[in-house]
Amino acid sequence: MTPPPTSKVLWTAADAAAAANGRALGADWAATGVSINTRTLKPGDLFVALKGPNFDGHAFVAVALQRGAAACLVSQVPEGVPADAPLLLVDDTQAALEDLARVARLNATAKIIAVTGSVGKTSAKEFLRTALGALGPTFATEGNLNNHLGVPLSLASLPSDARYGVFEMGMNHAGEIGPLSRMARPDIAIITTVEAVHLEFFASIEGIADAKAEIFEGMSRQGTAILNRDNPQYARLLAAARTQGVGQVLSFGATAGADARLIDLDLGPTGSDVTAEIQGEVIRYTLAVPGRHQALNSLAVLLAVAAAGGDVTVAAQALATLAPVKGRGVRQSVPLPATPHGGGSLTLIDESYNASPVSVAASASVLGQAQPGPGGRRIAVLGDMLELGTDAPALHAGLAEPLVSADVRLVFTCGPLMRHLFNRLPADRRGAHADSSAELAPLVGAAVRAGDIVMVKGSAGSRMALVVDALKALDTPPPPPSPAVSGS
Repeated sequence: MTPPPTSKVLWTAADAAAAANGRALGADWAATGVSINTRTLKPGDLFVALKGPNFDGHAFVAVALQRGAAACLVSQVPEGVPADAPLLLVDDTQAALEDLARVARLNATAKIIAVTGSVGKTSAKEFLRTALGALGPTFATEGNLNNHLGVPLSLASLPSDARYGVFEMGMNHAGEIGPLSRMARPDIAIITTVEAVHLEFFASIEGIADAKAEIFEGMSRQGTAILNRDNPQYARLLAAARTQGVGQVLSFGATAGADARLIDLDLGPTGSDVTAEIQGEVIRYTLAVPGRHQALNSLAVLLAVAAAGGDVTVAAQALATLAPVKGRGVRQSVPLPATPHGGGSLTLIDESYNASPVSVAASASVLGQAQPGPGGRRIAVLGDMLELGTDAPALHAGLAEPLVSADVRLVFTCGPLMRHLFNRLPADRRGAHADSSAELAPLVGAAVRAGDIVMVKGSAGSRMALVVDALKALDTPPPPPSPAVSGS
């Protein structure tokens, strides 16, 4: 398949075959992208048919070709696929994808920045995309592709002419980030913070810090590690970076002595004005997302820009153009059904993608900065935070204090763990509790009113997006009843 005329070729058939130690079949082809999902595949992509315990991408090869795939990377020719179809035949498609990633990294001239952390890594990645994008061609991980599939997919998609490449790396077990780092070989690595997340799989927060420190394994003595000076695990991470041989370690935070230090912060409901000292230079900039935690993340981003040789002032000004990521703070006005007393609207803050104790507390603080409309209230709708181990009940109950401190007037909860929070709340702050998000959604919909600000948050497994969708649909009239059918 000939790629679209405006697209740049990532992989020719010959180059991909050489990189993956495979055999190109069918007509000559050139791919402008790489995909592992036919639902998001773009015309011109190389579709990689991965196999897993419960799926086999080979079943979707015909669909990928119908949707415009330039070729498909397979370990066998699927039934029903034409003999002359453009294919790249390999022994193992997962291993071949990793080979493509390694060769792409070998050929890259871009500065490679890797980001991990218990919370804030996706936001920091998007900050970097915006800040570095103001300085030159920048490629960054799409969405949340930060695991053993997402990182090689992203690396294999790295354009050869990119000046900067930004890669998010996630984990919930020890030993997951190390292989990703060795594959990406980052020039710069950021650890946003280490917090009580994934405690179900770790004996301590120190264990989590050690797992995050695996990001240094792929770095050289010319590399730069960027660490949170305010975090209690800073000294442990510093020691890990030094032990691994990372040449330069920089720090960010509000603590004296940090290489990027927060001097002043004017918090607003939708953004902040930041004054910071970055390696001895005082700069002022506007951050178009709210929250102190986000301002601190922006310091790490600007340190990374400096380490990459970029213009920090230009990059900082670009942060005024940021937009929240779906499920991570997107705000919208939701019209309410018209009534004899008027309809009006509420403000919805969608934080439904994920949750942890520290991120819920941070979101509560952001909610506390927001001003409800006339007659409105601050409302939090929360689902269970998962993978917290035996401390989960206490960690859920402990959210009562930051919610009350933020003057959240009503809290709706769902799931067995959030019951501990619901019971801890003052009686006048309890909205309703339900077993699931599907059961909670109509209770929230019936309780909201014009002027309310409603924040929805929970771990992905809590399916809080159902509540978000239900609130968005409040002004949508129900479908008309089906007409009665008479019969003889």
